[in-house]
Formats: sequence, C-alpha cells, structure tokens
Amino acid sequence: MEPARYEIRAVLPSDEDGLLELSRHLDTVNLPHDRDGVREIIEHSVQSFEERITDPRRRQWVFVLRDRVRERVIGSSLVVGQLGRRDAPYIYLDVLTDEKYSSTLDRHFAHPVLRVGYSYDGPTEIGGLVMHPDYRQAPERLGTMISYVRFLFIAIYRDLMRSEILAELLPPLEPDGTSHLWEALGRKFTGLTYSEADRLSKRNKEFVRSLWPEAAIYASLLPAEAQSVIGKVGPQTRGVEKLLRRIGFDYAYRIDPFDGGPHFVAPTDRITLVQQSRALRLRAILGSLDESPVPDRPRRHLVVNEHDGPPYLRAMSVMSVVSDEGIWLLASDSEALEAKLGETLWALPLD
Repeated sequence: MEPARYEIRAVLPSDEDGLLELSRHLDTVNLPHDRDGVREIIEHSVQSFEERITDPRRRQWVFVLRDRVRERVIGSSLVVGQLGRRDAPYIYLDVLTDEKYSSTLDRHFAHPVLRVGYSYDGPTEIGGLVMHPDYRQAPERLGTMISYVRFLFIAIYRDLMRSEILAELLPPLEPDGTSHLWEALGRKFTGLTYSEADRLSKRNKEFVRSLWPEAAIYASLLPAEAQSVIGKVGPQTRGVEKLLRRIGFDYAYRIDPFDGGPHFVAPTDRITLVQQSRALRLRAILGSLDESPVPDRPRRHLVVNEHDGPPYLRAMSVMSVVSDEGIWLLASDSEALEAKLGETLWALPLD
C-alpha cells in the first residue's frame, strides 16, 4: 500500500521559500509575508526544538504540512510557549458592559466598554494556522491535520505548557487589510497604521503601554463599522471557531487591541483533543491491518514519531489499530514515519 502523501514535521531552514510563499495567504505577525521575518520564525522554532532556548516560556514551535509528492509546503501552524511575560506583556481589551438607568426618563442603556488589560504570566498560545487555497477542499481533511498537531504536541509536552491555552481569531477585515477598530482607536492614540503597529508589536509592545489610554472607552462612541467588528469572527476563521468551541474553548470577552479579533481560551487539561492524545508502543508492523491480533477496528489517527534531530518530529494521518496494549501500523506507514518496533508513538483519533 502507498504511504500517506501528506506529512507534518517541524519547520526547517530548507522550508524558507515554501513558508514565504504560504505567508502570502495570511501575512500576520505569526506568519508575515517578509523573508527576514520568515527566516527569524524558522530559526526561533529550530532553537526551540533543539532546546537552545532554555526557558520553555520563550519557545515557539512551528509545524509545516507538506505534500510529499510535489515536495511543497501547503500549511503551517504553531504553539507559543507563553504569551505574556514581564518583558513582553500579553495586551488585550476586556469587553465589558456598563448599564445606566434614569428613573426620570425611564430609560435604560447597556453600553459596551473597552478597557485595556495586561498579563505578565499569560497562557500558552496556538496560532499561525494557514492552508494553501489549492488544498483547502482536499478530501484528506488537511486543515484538521495541521490544526490537531498542535494539541497533540501540547499533550506530549504538557509539562512545558501553561494551564490555559489561548487562540486569537481574525475578525472581519476589509479586502485591503484595513481594521476599522484600529482606525477608530489605535491609530488615533499611536499615529501608526494597523500594519505598522501589528509588526512592531511582535518585537516591542512598549508603545501600547505608553500611549494607550488607561481609562475605559465607551464603544458606543465609536463609528458603527468599528463597533460591528468587536469580538466578531471573520469569515476566514469561522471554521476554526466551530472547532475550538467543540473541543472546549469559550470566548473570553477579550479582544485584540489592534483589530478587535476575539480571544478564545480553555483550561489545558480540559481540551478534548489533549485528553484524547495517547502515548502508545508500536507493537507490530503489518502488511495488512487485518493481521492485527486485537479485535479493535482500524481507525484513522494522527500519529507522531519524535526524532532527536531534524525534523524533530514527523506526523501523518494513517489507518491504524489502537488498543490499551499499543498501536499497530502498516509497513508503508511505519517506514514513512521512520518508526521502529517497540518505540513510543503518540496518536490522536481523527474520526
């Protein structure tokens, strides 16, 4: 049987051109369409996998999804060890409600209020999820693979992760990338364009702390187009929102101060995909899964094999038999994963 066509592995320096090309379809802080920025992200990830960055809170692990036939990077995602430290706080806007009532007029108003907040001991973050448009409708559910690998990785290295996981979703933006919330707020307080502020915040958030007002801001005073995007999920990330809610995330009533995108959070140990991830010993390599000695039916799993050196880990979506005794793989898949009998693999059900 042919081995799986698609694989996930840690990003490598050789992926620079492929990741840069992929970044055209996202172009955010986590994956900028900029060669120097992409090169820096790759180097940070390599140093994280090799533990040359000793503090796990400062690590950032990047995964790429590859078409092995066409030798092409077609997707990416990442895990950030900790968002929010003393030297780089996690900055957000709390979305609150201030209720007012006048007995004289018998009028009641519930005003949405935005208040800047800072965290110096923040959550682990998942992000950077992007799929090449040519592969988004592939029957292999490639978007699910590159999304799920983050939770499998968090389960493998649970001791390095924080007790809460954060996902920032993109809000509705104009076709040219304009953020109506930034134009109504951030630009007035910083004098920067949305793109300039977004890029600068990757390295230095001091300008937000120094220039953003500490007082609460009544969103009802903002233009209607700015109010309309607060906490809203853009069309490109509605599928992500559906997945996050299904596996245990909730809207935190916090938004990104730059574009108004909603923040979703979940306790790490309550995320279903983390709970379902299992460490399993490779019991046998088979010519057919019908040869498995256990009655469990074959199921599709995302299976990860770790490596001491590059590519650090390799993951594939494969049919396998899993039980409390271990995992059984086809010979073609074990060879593609470079997995040997007796090794410990990690698996997460995909169906």
